[in-house]
Amino acid sequence: MRRHGETTPGAPAVRHVPSLSVARWCAENGWPVHPLAPGRKTPAGNCPDCRDRPHDPRTCPCLPAGRPCHGFHAGTTDPRRIEEWWTDSPRSGVGVACGPADLVVIDIDAHSAPVPDRSRLLPGIPIHESVNLAGLASGFDTMALLAAFRGQSDPAEDENTLRVRTPSGGLHIWYRNPDPRTRYRSSAGSSPKVALAWQVDVRAEGGYIVAPTTRTSQGRYEALGAARLPAPLPGWLAAELARTGHVVAPRPLGPSRPRPGPAGVPPARRGRRPKSAHRVLAPLLAEVGRCAATAEGVGFTEKLNRAAFTAGGLAAAGHLREDEVRDLLAAAAHEARPWQEARNQKIIHDGLAAGAARPLHPEGRS
Repeated sequence: MRRHGETTPGAPAVRHVPSLSVARWCAENGWPVHPLAPGRKTPAGNCPDCRDRPHDPRTCPCLPAGRPCHGFHAGTTDPRRIEEWWTDSPRSGVGVACGPADLVVIDIDAHSAPVPDRSRLLPGIPIHESVNLAGLASGFDTMALLAAFRGQSDPAEDENTLRVRTPSGGLHIWYRNPDPRTRYRSSAGSSPKVALAWQVDVRAEGGYIVAPTTRTSQGRYEALGAARLPAPLPGWLAAELARTGHVVAPRPLGPSRPRPGPAGVPPARRGRRPKSAHRVLAPLLAEVGRCAATAEGVGFTEKLNRAAFTAGGLAAAGHLREDEVRDLLAAAAHEARPWQEARNQKIIHDGLAAGAARPLHPEGRS
């Protein structure tokens, strides 16, 4: 199968761009931004109160006070707040809150991982045994395969839209949602429940994307080709997102838009009990955080998976928001194992997906 090249002819030379300038540019395009931890692709850490006290970001006093807690929930286009944040921490990277920005980003991974059975490569599309899959190794291959099945051009080669190469060799393909009434949920390519293709993630509602030129300890997020703005989401990709369960309930038109609810979660059959749900989840998050005291062992993977599975069940039952619990899990995992962000995210994604299949109420499974 085709592998994505390491360089693109005509790509501009890499140069240093201050994060403040990048944040301003994003905000000018109407994309809410939030700081990333210096040298990392994860959001800046919460203040001590937010870190130690699980709570709904919508009720947090830090956000109206201008503190960048809760990751993409803090996203803003306010020039004064942006100036303050990146003046105080000029080495912070720039994250873009995809949902409020009406962005849908196709995140193609090139991670080294065992290739699953062909039935899991393109969810919902059976791949006949006659199709030669020799050499298939990454999301670049499954994305090209999906495009070929639909008779379309490979998005990884779409020179009309902003494409950003990641330090790990992956690719972010930025698109603008041309119909803001339709919202798309984020997903992971490893999820057995909602996925576009194996090793192809979707960043939309309930997620964020790293802005181009941001530098981490692994390298720089580098824009490819000449396009510097997202093109409209192609109709065939919109249809694929709808087919694979990425569409959230339509968003009402108007000057004010409600914050999105849980992604991919059925309505609760009982009343919401967020306080009780937090009491169930908090001890599991604390166990994950305590793994920071030991660099290896102590069952970190099992503890994070158990917390994610429980969180997925609570979100599926409607007691907690999926984007909220994802933030809490990511923060706890980052505190304990900050050097393995990709692995942490995979454990969280898989645990949430598994838990979502079994809704959990504070008094027991439904």
